[in-house]
Amino acid sequence: MFALALAAVVAACASLRGQAPPSRASVRPPAWTHGAVCYEVFVRSFYDSNGDGVGDLDGLISKLDYINDGNPASTHDLGASCIWLMPVAASPTYHGYDVTDYYTVQPAYGTNADFRRLVAAAHRRGIAVLVDMVLNHTSNRHPHFVAALHDTTSPYRAWYRFARVPQGKGPWGAPVWQRSPVRDEYYYAVFGPDMPDLNYDTPAVRREAEKIASYWIRTMGVDGFRLDAVQYLAEQGTCENNCPGTHDFLREYAAYLRGISPQAYTVGEVWTSVDSLMSYYPDQLTSYFAFTLMDSLTKAVNTGTAAPLFPGYERMQRAEPGYRWSPILDNHDKTRVMTTLGGDVARAKLAATLLLTLPGLPFVYYGEEIGMTGDKPDPRLRTPMQWAPTSGVGFTTGTPWERPQRDSLTVNVATEDTASGSLLNLYRRLIHLRKTHDALAAGTLVRLESGDAHVAAYVRRSGAHAVLVIANLGGEPAAGISISSLDSVLAPGTYAARELLRGPGGAAMHVGADGHVRGYRPLAAALAARESLVLDLTLMH
Repeated sequence: MFALALAAVVAACASLRGQAPPSRASVRPPAWTHGAVCYEVFVRSFYDSNGDGVGDLDGLISKLDYINDGNPASTHDLGASCIWLMPVAASPTYHGYDVTDYYTVQPAYGTNADFRRLVAAAHRRGIAVLVDMVLNHTSNRHPHFVAALHDTTSPYRAWYRFARVPQGKGPWGAPVWQRSPVRDEYYYAVFGPDMPDLNYDTPAVRREAEKIASYWIRTMGVDGFRLDAVQYLAEQGTCENNCPGTHDFLREYAAYLRGISPQAYTVGEVWTSVDSLMSYYPDQLTSYFAFTLMDSLTKAVNTGTAAPLFPGYERMQRAEPGYRWSPILDNHDKTRVMTTLGGDVARAKLAATLLLTLPGLPFVYYGEEIGMTGDKPDPRLRTPMQWAPTSGVGFTTGTPWERPQRDSLTVNVATEDTASGSLLNLYRRLIHLRKTHDALAAGTLVRLESGDAHVAAYVRRSGAHAVLVIANLGGEPAAGISISSLDSVLAPGTYAARELLRGPGGAAMHVGADGHVRGYRPLAAALAARESLVLDLTLMH
């Protein structure tokens, strides 16, 4: 224990002294990340085990086989390699992003012992567990903030930011200095008065963040964290997001985690452009959500044009290996992708195919795989998982904490489970393909030319293994598709093309002596509107 603590201190000090961060070659990604897809779960909405209308840890444990049954030969589960749990620590609100006790599980979900049982059950199935870590702010009911608010001599005053008068507007131009209910002063809270920001200029705050991480890794057994709103951690003068102090803290935090758990995986929430996101690499968190890729992918599918799809992916690929960035289609803060795509199942299948055959470590939001809908306000993005066409949508025997979506009688797991062409079964096939085909697991993305603005074409290649994806994003059949490459893409020879989703396959593909593809016609017939081909390429001679 002492050796681990000493290593953490040494690593943190090295980071603060500006020493070189670990090189890519010296950092091994956790084994579970190879070909992985992660699944975001809101425990409150996933499955209720006791009929009180609120999802809980026992309910999640009972549904783990749906996420991953632990049998590599099985294809009836989703096959996800990790779960990200939205906040599970004690909180006065339904969403949990205002924590009152970082060391205690939300009582409505169960106990700390229940959580450890969940982690053990997940690990038996090969599922890594990430928990949401809210470090930017606490609840205004947290004992430390209550003490700071009421007692100007409290040691916790320095844990938060107070001022006699407001110090300007926030990152979005809205008021962020909240009037104290106790005295004539203000406190800084970028996400509203119930969530006062922590002050990361205070060393004790940084040490407490590390202590909390150590507890969840060592005592609770988690494999890492999703870190909420990290771009707002440190404010410096007029800088309120993406500030140098934020990067300094994240380097220190990451060094500490490496010291206590070298394989801990962290993924950060940073809503910014790809270029700005690069400032968070290479020596801070393991990974970050690539929100701009979500926008470009859904734009490509909605507009039926391939042009928006590739630039962001190519930029990320040039900068970092795929396990270090995470594309998504939606999450608990965004309009559900099925709603964004106008309820069009064909578009949703196309978006899923692109997400799960392009690089990165994708995250899938619970219910996305069955086509759940939802739009703002936030509770309507986080409605109960639709398991069955019943009054409680198979989520509860009682009254659900939030009213289910109106389409829950037709859009649910039970209805889609045995329908071979359902969205659910497409997700299952794609996730399993990603884990079992190296080219999809970690292969390089190479964009190809299709001669049609509505047809996206690309190869994922890893060594001698390659997968070719051709997707007709348009609303009309695409006839006479002809695929070519601008650069050398594959070893010369003739490749058999086996269709991985529907079979049996496409036409054989010839690659010239210079490694170029020229005028490859995968189909004799047209590719139907919003249809795709995923072709495994095997060199014959």
